[in-house]
Amino acid sequence: MMTAVTESWVFTLFEILSVLFVFILGMGVLTIIVLYIIDVTQTRQTIRRNYPVIGRFRYFFEHLGEFFRQYFFAMDREEMPFNRAERSWAYRAAKNENNTIAFGSTRDLRPTGTIFFVNCPYPTLGEDAVPATEVIIGPDCESPYATDTLINISGMSYGALSAPAVRALSTGAQTAGCWMNTGEGGLSPYHLEGGADLVFQIGTAKFGVRDRDGNLSDERLREIAAHDAVRMFEIKLSQGAKPGKGGILPAAKVTPEIAQIRGIEVGRDAISPNRHPDINSADDLLNMIERIRRVSGKPVGFKTVIGAYGWLESLFETINERGLEYAPDFITVDGADGGTGAAPMALMDYVGLPLNESLPMVVDMLCEYGLRERVKVVCSGKLITPAGVAWALAVGADFVASARGFMFALGCIQALQCNRNTCPTGITTHDPKLQRGLVSSDKALRVANYVNNMNYEVGLLAHSCGVREPRELKRFHARMVMENGKSVPLDVLYPPKSTTPS
Repeated sequence: MMTAVTESWVFTLFEILSVLFVFILGMGVLTIIVLYIIDVTQTRQTIRRNYPVIGRFRYFFEHLGEFFRQYFFAMDREEMPFNRAERSWAYRAAKNENNTIAFGSTRDLRPTGTIFFVNCPYPTLGEDAVPATEVIIGPDCESPYATDTLINISGMSYGALSAPAVRALSTGAQTAGCWMNTGEGGLSPYHLEGGADLVFQIGTAKFGVRDRDGNLSDERLREIAAHDAVRMFEIKLSQGAKPGKGGILPAAKVTPEIAQIRGIEVGRDAISPNRHPDINSADDLLNMIERIRRVSGKPVGFKTVIGAYGWLESLFETINERGLEYAPDFITVDGADGGTGAAPMALMDYVGLPLNESLPMVVDMLCEYGLRERVKVVCSGKLITPAGVAWALAVGADFVASARGFMFALGCIQALQCNRNTCPTGITTHDPKLQRGLVSSDKALRVANYVNNMNYEVGLLAHSCGVREPRELKRFHARMVMENGKSVPLDVLYPPKSTTPS
């Protein structure tokens, strides 16, 4: 039997729980009343005004819908910007897991624009395969850059990315032997820690190489070029996420360290101009390229989204008039397929040419003006799987760069919060609590695995087409499905141009 003391203790606990329950219930009722009053008196949202309190669930479920579709309802090939099949390949490649599938492909080969490769009856044997060809960029520079890498890390700034993410990318790139683009946010210690080859990107605000007035500084250029790790410079004219608009770094991400690296004020939005104020013509662009190359001694190119392409013809004509010494050492062609950066939907959805149209156009135009050997071509834009990289090489690119593929390697779950400071995987946030989950040493290994498995499977595709290495792929090795349901070779769709000046 229970003692008097025990009975008293149980009764006291019951009283406490009863009071607690009544208190919680009361607070809940009070909260509902307060929310009701707020909702019926506010004028901004009709749903909440007409359906106070319960109307709030509409916005909550709308937010949850993104994640429910991703995990429960969307088929493997349905999601945008990357479907589950594409993400799964990237995740398994990064983890070095088995990437084979069973019982047939789920990829529909019937839609217009579908690309597939044509296998050779006598594919390349393992003993006949050769390593990827080494390409020399800027052979006439004081410090040319020679590399055989196929897939590289596209421009993502420190600031847009967290310190652990940049550190992991740099270390992984060094391990795998690919380069890493710094993005327009300047050179951080975390870029240098890993020892990777770096491409220093110069954005429209000249972050990292600007003087007090925001102009390009030769002194700062020399300081950056003095780092052996910095192998090339890239002038960013535009990017796929927002053609015609400069970079945006929200104030919440502008920490004292980032402000010091970029040469800007702490706690204020870092908004770059929508173009370089000092580049107004083809001559201005070529003068800028020549200046940076002369001061740094290293290869210099530019990055752009192709839109109105008449300017390229003017540029190439001007190069032939002034001489090849003024030509860019490379051109990075970015597809208007979105990107990691924060951008207005109008620009991300509706401005610029997609890569499948712009890449062959640029390659053919370089050939037409006799510049193809002098100017190397890098391309970027949703190329996160071996098929995308192989397609780009077949069309004529020398290198492929990817941003979001490497974000998946870091653990990105496509939460679509890159433009906020709330990234749940710690990749695009400066919240220490969220960054804690990203262990740089572990993710660096995944970055290296991603590159190595990409190179291996691009090689598989190339060998199935009967060539010895990926850079031997040509347009006739791939076909595109047309509106009538039949496919045509890419060399018929994009006929090769002359390689002599017009």
